[in-house]
Amino acid sequence: MSATETRTSRPIPVQERLSYYGAQNVPLLLSIGILVVMILLYLILFVLRQQRLPGSFELSTTLNNSMTLGLAALGQSLVVLTGGIDLSVGGIVDVTNSVAARLMQDNPGSIVGVTLLVLVIGAGAGLLNGLLVTYGRLQPIIVTIATLAIWQGVALLVLPQPGGSIPAVVTNLLAGDFAGLPASLIIFILLILFWQVLRRTPFLVTLYAIGNDERAARANGASVELAKVGAYMLGGVFAGAAGLYLAASSTSGDATTGTQFTLTSIAAVVLGGISLFGGRGSAVGSLIGACILTLLLNVLFFAGVNPQLQEFFQGLFLILAVVVSTLIRRLLQSTR
Repeated sequence: MSATETRTSRPIPVQERLSYYGAQNVPLLLSIGILVVMILLYLILFVLRQQRLPGSFELSTTLNNSMTLGLAALGQSLVVLTGGIDLSVGGIVDVTNSVAARLMQDNPGSIVGVTLLVLVIGAGAGLLNGLLVTYGRLQPIIVTIATLAIWQGVALLVLPQPGGSIPAVVTNLLAGDFAGLPASLIIFILLILFWQVLRRTPFLVTLYAIGNDERAARANGASVELAKVGAYMLGGVFAGAAGLYLAASSTSGDATTGTQFTLTSIAAVVLGGISLFGGRGSAVGSLIGACILTLLLNVLFFAGVNPQLQEFFQGLFLILAVVVSTLIRRLLQSTR
């Protein structure tokens, strides 16, 4: 047996495997660490203010508030992995939220049909973005800012004033309890499982390859154009699902509430450790980032921070989190 064969067949020690895994997943591990810190802060402040631990109501509310952002962030993740960005997410949430509330109010018996329509609208919006970016060779930021305005206008045409209603069965299914657990927690678990399956498909492998080096991916025979269009299209589906969930959790519609998810979905992606240059990261981190941002609002509330200053502290926290994560990642890389 040659020395090369000996080195190849040598079993890798557990410590070395853990070290390798940690190095490859530093951003995700850091986001988990930030989430743990945020949970501890929330628990401490809640107990100090309420003289009790949070109950099932607080857990369900927090998860429900995180879910809309989590869905939007998951869709954003697919686009960002290619090195692109989707600023139309808030507009898609607006229009699907409005359509769901308007049509389910008028046709409570067509829940399945309206749900499918909402997802098709999201897919169509994402498809439009993908075609313009990929085949029109336009900058993603320009295209998606334009389509953001378009979808916001359509949403106001569908629902000029906040209103409409969502059948109780939809609210209970998506934002209620199931077998003693918040339905949103079950959805979170299903989304994580979905991502674990998706990340092993040729489609997602191609997205990572495009983000790392588009020319190399093309040279290796990857269907770059189709993969990019698919990323925007699937991202639109998740944004549409976010609009539906927002309507279900609030039991009504509002053509303007989705706008906030444009920037917060990007913030969740960054907190989750996905590189804005593409090619690195996991949407599981984006879901964690959504939970972090939601918990941050709870922490600021129980800390007695003026609501008018909450956006300031959100921005400050995001900068600090990114800086600390970057420094830790560089430190770990330097010690390898």
